[in-house]
Amino acid sequence: MSEWREAPRLRPVEVFPARVEDREVLCLRDPSGVTESVLTVPRGLAPILALFDGSRSIVDVQAEIMRQCGELVLRSQLESMIEILDQHLFLEGPRVDAERVRQRTVFLAAPTRPAFLAGRSYDAEPAVLATALSRHFDPPDGPGPIRPPDGAAMRGLVAPHIDFSRGGPAYAWAYRALAEAQGADCFIVVGTAHAGLDGQAFAATAKAFETPFGSLEVDHEVLGAVVRRAPADLFAAELAHRNEHSIEFQAVWLQYLRHHAGGGERRIVPILASFAHECLARRENPAHSREVEGMLDAVRDAMATIPRRYCLVAGADLAHVGPRFGDEWPVGRAELARVQAEDRALLEPVVRTDADGFFAEAMSQRDRNRICGLSPIYALLRLITGCRGRLLHYGQWPDPSGAVTFASVSFEQGTARE
Repeated sequence: MSEWREAPRLRPVEVFPARVEDREVLCLRDPSGVTESVLTVPRGLAPILALFDGSRSIVDVQAEIMRQCGELVLRSQLESMIEILDQHLFLEGPRVDAERVRQRTVFLAAPTRPAFLAGRSYDAEPAVLATALSRHFDPPDGPGPIRPPDGAAMRGLVAPHIDFSRGGPAYAWAYRALAEAQGADCFIVVGTAHAGLDGQAFAATAKAFETPFGSLEVDHEVLGAVVRRAPADLFAAELAHRNEHSIEFQAVWLQYLRHHAGGGERRIVPILASFAHECLARRENPAHSREVEGMLDAVRDAMATIPRRYCLVAGADLAHVGPRFGDEWPVGRAELARVQAEDRALLEPVVRTDADGFFAEAMSQRDRNRICGLSPIYALLRLITGCRGRLLHYGQWPDPSGAVTFASVSFEQGTARE
C-alpha cells in the first residue's frame, strides 16, 4: 500500500450530523469545493475518522480503537474506508492533488468566473430568477417596492451571503437601499473566504463574474492599482474564487438591480478575505497585521487616486450555531435569543463604523457563535469614513440542527430616508 494510504490524512472537511432513513449518520462535505460529493457515514465511525490525521498508520489506528473502544477493527475494513474516502477526494494524496491541478488549470484559463451556483442554489433562467428575487421585496419580511432615488450617496453595504431561499428578504433590504441611493459605478466587494486562502489574507481575481443576468465586469484600472500597492500577491490564492459564493451572490443582486431597477454601467473589484479568525486565535487586533494594513492602504490609495463613485460591499453572515457547526445541542428558542443579543452587541460598533470596537466585541465573544463575516465587515469599517451606518434588517434562519443569522447595514452620505 502507498505510504499516504498507510497513514491516511482526512482533508479539512465540514462534518455534521444528520438523520437518513431513521439512521444517525455523519455527513462529510468539502467547503473548498474540490469535490462536490457529500458522503454519509455511520456515526459510530467518527472515532476512526478522527484518527485519520496523517500521523498514524493503519496498525496505529487499530491499536487506538482497541484502546478506546475495546474493539478490533479489521485491516480490510479500514482499507475499504480509505478507498471510499479517496475515491470521493476526501483524503490528501495523489488523486486529490491531480484534481486540484486540473481545477486550477481550467479556472485560470477561463476568460470569466462561471456562475458556480446557478442551477444549484438559485435558478439559472433569468426570468425565473428575477421573479424569485422580486418576491423577496414583499412585506412583511421584505422592505416593499423600490422607490425613486433620494439623493443620498451609498458609501457601503453589509449584505448577507446566505442562500437566497433563506435570506432573500435581508438581501432585498440591502439592495433596495442601494437602488434608492445615488448611483455608484465601482463596487469593491469583499467576501468571506469560507475555505481559507492557503495562508493569505486576501485573494483577488480579474475575471468578470457571470450571472444569469449577464456578466458583471471587473474595474481593471482600480484592481490593477490595488494589486500594485498590495504587500502580497493577490492572485496567489485566486482559485478560491472558483466556487466561493460570498461574492457570487452579490454579483447576482447587482446585475438584477441594473436590469430591473435601472442604473448605468457598474463594475466590481472582487476580493476575498480571511484574516480575522487568525487574529482572534492570536488575540491580536488586525490593525497590527502588516499584510492587512498594507492591503487596506492599497485600497484607500486606489480610491483616492482613481475617480469613481465607490461603494464598498461586505458579503457577510453572522452566527453559525447548532450540531451542523460543531455544537452538541440543537438550537432552541433560548439559544436563538442569546445569539440575537450577542449579534446585536456586535452590530452596535458596526453602525458606528468603529472597527476596533467591532473586533473587541468579537474577541469578547471568543468566536463561540462562529461569525463568518468578521474579515469583510472589519475591512469595510476600516475603509469607510465620514458616515454612520443604518441597521436595515436582522434575520435568523432558525434550523435546530444549524441556525444561521445575518444582517443588512447601509452606510450613506447626504440626505437619506429614515
